[in-house]
Amino acid sequence: MPATDHPLTLNGVSLRWPDDTVLFENLDLAIPPGRTGIVGSNGSGKSTLVRLLAGDLAPSAGTVTAARRGYLPQDLTLDETGSVAEHLGITDVVSAIERIESGDTDPALFDIVGDDGWDLQARVGAELARLGLPDDILDRRLAELSGGEVIQLGLAHLLLQRPEVLLLDEPTNNLDTDARRRLVDEVTGFRGAVVVVSHDRDLLDRMDRILEVRAGGVRFFGGGHRDYVAQVEAEQAAAQQAATAARNDLRRQQREAAEAEQKLAQRRRTAHRAESSGIGKAEINFFRNRADRSSAQLRSVHADRLDGARERLDRASERLREDATIRVELPATEVPTGRRVLDCEDLVLRNRQEVALTMVGPERVGLVGPNGVGKSTLLHTIIGDLTPHHGVVRRHVPTALLPQRLNLLDPSGSILANVTAHAPRRDHQQIRSELARFGFRGAAVEQTVGTLSGGQRFRATLAALLLADPAPQLFLLDEPTNNLDFASYDALVEALRAHRGALLVVSHDPRFLDEIGVGRTVTMGGDGPSSTDRGQTD
Repeated sequence: MPATDHPLTLNGVSLRWPDDTVLFENLDLAIPPGRTGIVGSNGSGKSTLVRLLAGDLAPSAGTVTAARRGYLPQDLTLDETGSVAEHLGITDVVSAIERIESGDTDPALFDIVGDDGWDLQARVGAELARLGLPDDILDRRLAELSGGEVIQLGLAHLLLQRPEVLLLDEPTNNLDTDARRRLVDEVTGFRGAVVVVSHDRDLLDRMDRILEVRAGGVRFFGGGHRDYVAQVEAEQAAAQQAATAARNDLRRQQREAAEAEQKLAQRRRTAHRAESSGIGKAEINFFRNRADRSSAQLRSVHADRLDGARERLDRASERLREDATIRVELPATEVPTGRRVLDCEDLVLRNRQEVALTMVGPERVGLVGPNGVGKSTLLHTIIGDLTPHHGVVRRHVPTALLPQRLNLLDPSGSILANVTAHAPRRDHQQIRSELARFGFRGAAVEQTVGTLSGGQRFRATLAALLLADPAPQLFLLDEPTNNLDFASYDALVEALRAHRGALLVVSHDPRFLDEIGVGRTVTMGGDGPSSTDRGQTD
């Protein structure tokens, strides 16, 4: 397919940050029509690449060519003082149509409506309904929306603009099961090109191809995520086999070089004995020259062989992946089996949702339900950020909340400074050592939080909470798998499995809840929360 048939192209694009760090250098990329999923480890540049494609970030060099684009960023933030209708940009058009229908013939009103505005209200209603947003959402303030509703609204806003290319960065974050299904339907049914950055395996399996961002370069893999994983695993098995063979060859060459040195030493001893035996000068020169020639030849041969073996090992090792992952070891937060952890007494949230929740001992509870029912509101009420409409929350152990929007850290401060602020009595060197377990080693702890990727910000926030003094014995987590690469997801699962305190986790991912050993789920919505023993439903 010629490059002109590609809706998105990068030509000779380089990106250099203000501190002279180079992320991309002379990158050429042509993304074809259809569905493209972008994957890579946290911090590899996935979101930055999408920002370049979206025109949200200008390259240091090179050009970006694109069809009409719609971009949904990972950290979508809205002006919470405005209304949903104002955000969608329909307030003026709707008002103008109402005035025209009431008999006002002012030409300015017709200019506001334009040629495409007469059916705008119907199109907006249909788009909102297709995405599962409630009928009354146009009358609500943006501050009243849940994290999932913000994502849905952002997508609706894009689709109403009728783009030829959709660029979506972690679009399933915070979405409930129904909203995820609707988003997948939109992605698979979109007639233009779709580029998706995601850690959602199910969504990535719907892609036509996977684009991996790694070490400043990009590479296409055909098929969805399962195909990508199979190809990478096959390549890694071959690379591991090649590395093992190259390592064995290097050892053999080193062994043969040592044996050759022994032979050379023997020849030098023979020449020395010849000199000491009183033989003629011609014979002495013969033995000496033979020893010198043998030494030079053998050393040259074995040096070449060793260099070749090292080069083969280096090439094979470069093909092996050693992606950094978080290796979290949670502090000793053991809660005795009969210890009272949490009581919600006659609790009514500010959205009038009634909650009856008690936790005892090292219990693991999953909090589920549709977007907007108040799951995040409950967590923020438990931690004390929000005042309930009625009732009391009693926490009996140290408690911490990992929020959905990861806004706990000072974006202008370093990782080290932020973590130290949560544990001011701890030694800086000890904090540095423990930050290494979260993937921040050496000078990385001085990186400014505002420059971190979504996954890096997650790890930094997690570190600040878990290394706090005192460490949490009740740990509240709001959609903790958002923005995690696959390796970090696995590491988080293992860490939470080893946690000895109590967990209350909001998640729309039933597999994640199963993997961390959640024994009970509380479903919010309807007349109030209902509790289910997961062991009885499996």
